[in-house]
Amino acid sequence: MRVDGRPQGLRPSMAWLHTWSGLLLGWLLYAVFFTGTLSYFRDEIDVWMKPELHASVPRDLSPESAIDAMLRLAPGAAAWTLELPGARTTSIQASWREHGAAPGRAGTRRAELDAATGEVIEPRATRGGNFLYRFHFELHALPRTGARWIVGIATMVMFVAILSGVITHKKIFTDFFTFRPRKGPRSWLDAHNATAVLGLPFHVVITFSGLLLMMNPLMPWGIDAVYQGDTQAFATERRGGAAPTAPTARSNDASRVATRGGTDAVPLVALAPLLAQARARWPEHGVGSIVVHQPDTAKATIELREQGGRSLLNRGAGDRMRFDGTTGERIEGPATAAPSGALAVYNALTAPHLGRFAGPGARWLLFVAGVIGTAMVATGLVLWIVKRLPERRKLGRTPHGQRLVEMLNVAAVAGLSVATASYFWGNRLIPVDLPKRADWEIHGFFGMWALCLAHAAFRRHRAAWREQLGLAALLFALLPVVNPLTGGTGLLLSIAQGQWSVAGFDLAMLVFAVLHGVMAFRLRAP
Repeated sequence: MRVDGRPQGLRPSMAWLHTWSGLLLGWLLYAVFFTGTLSYFRDEIDVWMKPELHASVPRDLSPESAIDAMLRLAPGAAAWTLELPGARTTSIQASWREHGAAPGRAGTRRAELDAATGEVIEPRATRGGNFLYRFHFELHALPRTGARWIVGIATMVMFVAILSGVITHKKIFTDFFTFRPRKGPRSWLDAHNATAVLGLPFHVVITFSGLLLMMNPLMPWGIDAVYQGDTQAFATERRGGAAPTAPTARSNDASRVATRGGTDAVPLVALAPLLAQARARWPEHGVGSIVVHQPDTAKATIELREQGGRSLLNRGAGDRMRFDGTTGERIEGPATAAPSGALAVYNALTAPHLGRFAGPGARWLLFVAGVIGTAMVATGLVLWIVKRLPERRKLGRTPHGQRLVEMLNVAAVAGLSVATASYFWGNRLIPVDLPKRADWEIHGFFGMWALCLAHAAFRRHRAAWREQLGLAALLFALLPVVNPLTGGTGLLLSIAQGQWSVAGFDLAMLVFAVLHGVMAFRLRAP
């Protein structure tokens, strides 16, 4: 790079690249980091946003009741799957496929069952945490491929900003231990350095793994050329040619004897002894799901799957136990295929990004690291403005470009918090029977976000920050109060019942309220 015809060194060039790459896509990157961090608790958000599920208490788990419910719901199904409640869920998530059903999700039917009684629960229509998760890498209301390209480019810019930031700050590790409060730009730079260095390994891994996860959707040409567009064949070979879940002889529709109600219907063996064997084999993880193939027939099989997994190299694939569904006799199934070396490396690198198999402690660590990364982006956006304050004082005015950045900073950071809190409020205030109510929750999210941008445009910069952060703090703080008033389980009761998916959400909202309240208080008028 040359300035006034003179070459500049590497570090000044990297400083320029770091500044402008971080700013131009910083607002999008903040939204990606913020919603991605919340997505580590997608299941907990789903449960909280379906208060009808709060009455299901996992400690009274009765899989036999769930089996009876499935006999009523889907007596002629080819297979049942029962996802048992765990630390992150309260109900039994049932799914089944009828004979001749369309492949994939289109042919799968689902229901939520009470963990104690097996009764069907009808939760309200909501996108729940899945909306935040999908927004994290697909945005919203945009063509999926185009949105992924936008996020993929922003992720690459983030990766460039991280690497160039490390090169730019020659004393970055020394500066990590230095914080000078109330020093204007120096304080914001210290905060930016501290959050960047504290989470540097996480930032590098999470950004690089995000690019890996985007690789196949954004660059499918190699797969298309080799497999002629057959992505299923590619996925099967990549997994090492995994065998089908159920033995072939038992998956033949012709072998079906009768459905429930027929004279030849064969009842399933009692589950309790099978579950006891599985718990003895998996004392640490326990049983995560039950799959029944060809239920209510002489050819029925029962498969118990371990909860979670034992290795990140195989993307958390757990052990399985198979039994004859009528006699309870153990059946030896095909061994789980070991991943190839390339797939093992891919799984290990992307596992922290997905967080799918992390336990409660590891999940909270990932969440905290995500919060630090979100703060790093936010402080960088604010630092851009703060560094230009002396120049504005000399001019005696705020240039239009810098005023635009101010508005976008407030709306992107504080406004997104207000919009997210409003999304949770909308979940409880929108009538349950309203047509397309899940869409109205999302409309409320973007509507409030747009109002925050308009508010930032008409208010002074400092006042806009203070008011929006204060509003976010108030909205977050009242969510635990609104929860029991709108059909959910209150904080104290959810703790007493061990429903940590519900209690954890309420506690997290209180923490968010404190953080936003402290920031709003520090921005109070002198």
